[in-house]
Amino acid sequence: MQTKKTYTLQEATKKLEHYCAYQERCHQEVRQKLLSMYMIPEAIDVIIVHLIEHNYLNEERFAKTFVSGKFRIKKWGRRRLTQELERKDISKVNINQAITEIDDNNYIETFHDLAEKKANSLKESNKFKKRKKLINYLIYRGWESHLVYDKAIELIP
Repeated sequence: MQTKKTYTLQEATKKLEHYCAYQERCHQEVRQKLLSMYMIPEAIDVIIVHLIEHNYLNEERFAKTFVSGKFRIKKWGRRRLTQELERKDISKVNINQAITEIDDNNYIETFHDLAEKKANSLKESNKFKKRKKLINYLIYRGWESHLVYDKAIELIP
């Protein structure tokens, strides 16, 4: 029979310091990690407070890092970024602050590049089906519908 590993408060705190130092984390991820380590609720609260006080855990910083990374690498639009952060229980204030850090010109430029690249890669002879595929792709990635529809009509007349 396998016994579950138990941690003292100090061991768990050290482990979570490394966990947070390795990569930005949100409170939800840290709480989940502590639950998976079978920590009791009182210990979880103590550790989370410690991590916040020692700047290992900072939701504002997490939101900014998350937004810049997902926008740059995965080319997600503002709607998808907002949704994903809400799913991680990030506050509206932090979400809005992180989203406003995206440069508007860069945002539009990224959108146009992504749309054109996808439109060129679609192998569909029926222009309506092709336009629908492009629209679905861009909407799924979280781009605003007014941008998506205008661009789809422009690229696939």
